[in-house]
Amino acid sequence: MAGGGSSGRKESRGRLWIDGRNGSVTYRNQTGKADRLRFGGRIASRGPRGSVHRPEIRPPDWLLHPLRRQSGPFPWGGVLRGALGMGPLLVLAVAAGQPQAGVLAGLAAMFGGINDRPGTARSAAALIGLPALAGAAGLLIGQAPGWWAVPLLAVVGVVCGAVSVTGPVCSAAGVQLLVLTALGCGMPMAGPAWVRAGWYLLGGAWFMMLRLAVRPTAQFRPLHGERQAVAGVFDALAEALRAAGTPGAERARRGLTVALDRADEALRLQRLLRRPGRRRPDELRLDERFAAAAALCEASVALLWEGETLPARALAGPRRLAEAVRGDTQPGRLPVPLPESPARSAFDRAVLAAGLAFDQRPEGHPSRGAEPGSGHGPEPGTGHGPERGAGHGPERGAGHGHVAGPPAAPRRRPVPVRPRRGIHPAGPTGRECGLRVGACVAVTTALALLLHADHWYWLPATAAFLVKPDYGPLFSRVVNRFAGTAAGVLLFAGTGSLAAGTVPGLPVLVVAVCGALIAPSLRHFALQTGVVTLTVLAFVSLGDDTQAAASRLADTALACAVVLVVGHLPRLVDTRARVGHRCAEALRHTQHYLHDVLTGPAGPETEPGAEAGRRDRLRRRAYRSLAEARVSAETVRAELLADPGEEWLKVAVRAERIADAATACAVRLAHGCEPPGAVAVGQLVAAVGEVADALDGRCGPVVARPEVDAVPPDCRTLGDIVAELHGIQDRQRAMAGAAG
Repeated sequence: MAGGGSSGRKESRGRLWIDGRNGSVTYRNQTGKADRLRFGGRIASRGPRGSVHRPEIRPPDWLLHPLRRQSGPFPWGGVLRGALGMGPLLVLAVAAGQPQAGVLAGLAAMFGGINDRPGTARSAAALIGLPALAGAAGLLIGQAPGWWAVPLLAVVGVVCGAVSVTGPVCSAAGVQLLVLTALGCGMPMAGPAWVRAGWYLLGGAWFMMLRLAVRPTAQFRPLHGERQAVAGVFDALAEALRAAGTPGAERARRGLTVALDRADEALRLQRLLRRPGRRRPDELRLDERFAAAAALCEASVALLWEGETLPARALAGPRRLAEAVRGDTQPGRLPVPLPESPARSAFDRAVLAAGLAFDQRPEGHPSRGAEPGSGHGPEPGTGHGPERGAGHGPERGAGHGHVAGPPAAPRRRPVPVRPRRGIHPAGPTGRECGLRVGACVAVTTALALLLHADHWYWLPATAAFLVKPDYGPLFSRVVNRFAGTAAGVLLFAGTGSLAAGTVPGLPVLVVAVCGALIAPSLRHFALQTGVVTLTVLAFVSLGDDTQAAASRLADTALACAVVLVVGHLPRLVDTRARVGHRCAEALRHTQHYLHDVLTGPAGPETEPGAEAGRRDRLRRRAYRSLAEARVSAETVRAELLADPGEEWLKVAVRAERIADAATACAVRLAHGCEPPGAVAVGQLVAAVGEVADALDGRCGPVVARPEVDAVPPDCRTLGDIVAELHGIQDRQRAMAGAAG
């Protein structure tokens, strides 16, 4: 091996590629086949003078996680919307002699700024509007006097924690419901509850109007956000193709999954919230282009699984398609790679199909892609055309270990079990999250009632922001919450002492400035907490709580201590329920997708549109659940009391590779590889289900090896699935042994 070290630099000698960052070795034989070996930890390498570089000592994840921040372009639009959100509402309310109305409307605008994320106008309406409705409901039910607030907030905390596992919109709605319920119970306010809820809804509606109105002129074009989301799929596809055959292939595939989910949600919301009547031609055209993107993504996952590097010209096609989607134009000539393998043949066919889909007439007439001289479709001279796309097949021995032939005939589909929609609030994950939130909120509410007669809402509200697992590791949130609150309190106290009596309307000015800072502060939880603390202190200073700064810091410290203790109680922390259940659900979705691949129509020629759409939905559902399982595993790994013996992240990674192998199997079957027998299909699908049940704890902590002797030994894709299933079982046995 050539000189260097374990600094993460890739080194090569001949056909051996070593990456010291993730401990992987890739070897290419004479036929170009890539075999990748993975080892735990970093690889110790020998330097240029013979010195051995030992593995680096890396700080624990719980210590590094509080320092992480999000990256991305600066949100100029969010800054402008934030500046116009809370400030004008508060100015009008104070001028009218109704500061309480301004505070409630400003709170709704503040939460709207926190939920103001990039995306389509329809997704923004869902992410801002639905949580605002939940916050208004919290003001309506937050009427419990005294100690009756403890059981009320406990029940609301359980419900909010349980529904938070279903997605970001429900999570944001749960936070506002819980915080506004605590605010309604713990903050003295005049007027009936329905009037307070009305002021809150007014603030939410004002910020939603700003979100729809204050944006660049180009975003007012019809379907602009949806086009950007679909174009993002092609951009992510190009990045994935560039990473093919490198150690960054898995990361690129995960980015492709995120882009697909974002585009799928954008188009789904567009169909759900569109105007009644017939769909416009541009809407139908965008759906066709997204379907072409999904087909390209399937072929690209197979290319990533093969581990082959691709020529640079393969990246040009997705880039041109992305620009065509953004401008709603034609992509022009689309270069495609030579079909040297089943995955490359599938990619060739998918590029051709994309060219035809992009060449539709605006009125929905048939494609012109096959017409001579149209200037679209594959480049002339590449040897590709409509008549060649269906005839490409893998070379002998390149598929499942069988001779490639013509596309197989349709197979009779056994009726599968209907796949679940996703994580349910009443499931193990929802129960675990709900109990943690409810217990922490109940304890902090009881302590707040003991310490404060009035204005005791800060303790349970702080606990609501801290204890939700979907917001990140608990220790990281506690550290950033206290640091941000301390900075906000000190800054507010310093500003008040310097500008006392010299700046009229100082709280209103602070609120307006903080509104502009909310969008950039979302990159780090400590910054966001500091801005929110300044905003809330300015709000309460308009009322009768003028000495709030010092007490808020003490309440935050107490809430952080309570959450750290209660949130780590053994009965309330169940990583199997939080991560194991998600991994099991992801494997079950993968099982349904694999079942469809092995028992459905063999290829695009025999696969009706409904069946193709069904397989796409199954594949996206599988990858979406796998991404959620991976995020949960990474969160658990960064917890303060994380068990080193629990290797849920490795389980999630192996489950992702099972889905990758299933996608590669679908591509190879579509290009003439002989399908496995019915016995092998039944054994393999049942084996995936058995491993999922074991992760869920339904059949004990450890199960025997699944019976898969009917799987062809020379089938690479199915062999990889079996190997990853065995690897998951090995990790499960190791975790069970460490726990015992």
